[in-house]
Amino acid sequence: MDMNVYKIISEKMATMSRSQLKIAQYILKNPNQIPFLNVGKLAKKTDVSDATVVRFVTYLGFSGYPEFQQHLQSSLQQQLTTTERLKMSKEIYGEKDEEIADILKGDLDNIETTMKNLDITSFRQAVECLLKARKAYIIANRSAVAIGTFLHYYLGMILDHVEMLDSIEKDADRLYELQKDDLVIGISYSRYTKSTVEVFSYAKEKGAMTVALTDNLLSPLIPHADVSLTAASQMPSFIDSFVAPMSVINALIIYTAKEKKEGFEGRLDALEEVWDRFDVFF
Repeated sequence: MDMNVYKIISEKMATMSRSQLKIAQYILKNPNQIPFLNVGKLAKKTDVSDATVVRFVTYLGFSGYPEFQQHLQSSLQQQLTTTERLKMSKEIYGEKDEEIADILKGDLDNIETTMKNLDITSFRQAVECLLKARKAYIIANRSAVAIGTFLHYYLGMILDHVEMLDSIEKDADRLYELQKDDLVIGISYSRYTKSTVEVFSYAKEKGAMTVALTDNLLSPLIPHADVSLTAASQMPSFIDSFVAPMSVINALIIYTAKEKKEGFEGRLDALEEVWDRFDVFF
């Protein structure tokens, strides 16, 4: 049976009891965590009893928690449409001013989750890949272009050859020269962009080093990544929260600059001369 659990929950929220609503709102606010929680942990997170969680699952139409959990994992990959996510946000966020604080708190929660789950070994491996790469390519499309562009801008100050690939139609010609000592950084968040996954997969086939920045280990980028970095982007709305991914990118930039031993200070001095020459800053 092909079911999107998150869609079912959002459609049934209007008729839920207060306890069921607490569970529903927690699930919709934390979709990437839920598939890995057992009954007891979900009950504790939502401050209800184990029996209430089981009744909630039955209310949604599942035979039990194991079936519910299985469909949660597949639902993460199906993804809701933008319109469905907008409807969900109307259920979660009301008209009161306090709801604005809830949105900001959601960003704080994403950073805390990212800090807790960040694999430091993988992070250091990503920095090593950046430092030893002949060329670094950043693949990001649609909304992820925003954080890809930020990463491209600052890596360009540190490294010799950094390129941004944000359109497969205009950038495909640059892929023919991919080599094993090149690095490809793939950035994609749900709903994952097909072209990003395809180019990232192609880079892996060509033998290039690959680093993925994505939301969870079920992301389609993960099977093609030598190094995987995850940053939470959970937000029950039609947009993703890129606050935590930006924090990881900030850390990558800072550590890459710190570990860059040769020529970086001279490069910054030369850039300062150019900025002064053209009176760049107000």
